[in-house]
Amino acid sequence: MSDSSTPNEQISNRKVWSIRRLFWRFILIVMVVFSLWELSVLARVWWWRDHNPSVSAFMRERESQRAQAHLPPLQAHPWVPYAHISSNLKRAVLAAEDSRFLEHHGFDWEGIRLAFKKDMRKGKLVAGGSTISQQLAKNLFLSEHRSIWRKGQEALITIMIESVWPKKRILEVYLNEIEWGDGLFGCEQAARHYFGSSAQGLGPEQAALLAAMIPNPRYYDHHRGHTKLQNKTATVLARMWLVSIP
Repeated sequence: MSDSSTPNEQISNRKVWSIRRLFWRFILIVMVVFSLWELSVLARVWWWRDHNPSVSAFMRERESQRAQAHLPPLQAHPWVPYAHISSNLKRAVLAAEDSRFLEHHGFDWEGIRLAFKKDMRKGKLVAGGSTISQQLAKNLFLSEHRSIWRKGQEALITIMIESVWPKKRILEVYLNEIEWGDGLFGCEQAARHYFGSSAQGLGPEQAALLAAMIPNPRYYDHHRGHTKLQNKTATVLARMWLVSIP
């Protein structure tokens, strides 16, 4: 049966099929790149179960910002094993950031619900609801810039971390990797900077102050007498004895 379409129609049909092929090739490439990225993340999560991360995505971002501002590079932050970190700091951080840490599997749905209700009352984003596992996923692999893509990636990486690492390892890496001031990362640097102490020697009040600083550490590094920080410190100090640590 002969093709009754005109030459112009045939050219148009070929263009449509060509566009469709290009579209599906693009989708395939995106899927391959995405899969390779996820596999690379999983490989690093698996490796870091027993090996300490040397640098995080947040550290690289801060390093770049400091270079652009002509500031000195970040100092190397010493790693502190879990057993050598003060129990006061562990309790304070859990009380401040994730009191249900031992109960959930990466996502505190009750915390998310309460944060959503608070945001609705205020009419803007004022509450977080992120667990320590989610914060760690963001710090290790992602940036501080918010987007739908980043939140999706954060959720996937959180699942990986919770599936591969025990709770003790999650808390150990978190305390050694998070930002605690202007150019400061990890609990040992923070303890030395603020108190001239080791992470192991932190007392309850010192630990409560460090935990209270976590939401905005670079600001509080230069505003240690801020009323909001003092109030948060007192709250953490009162609550830290109510949480269990791994």
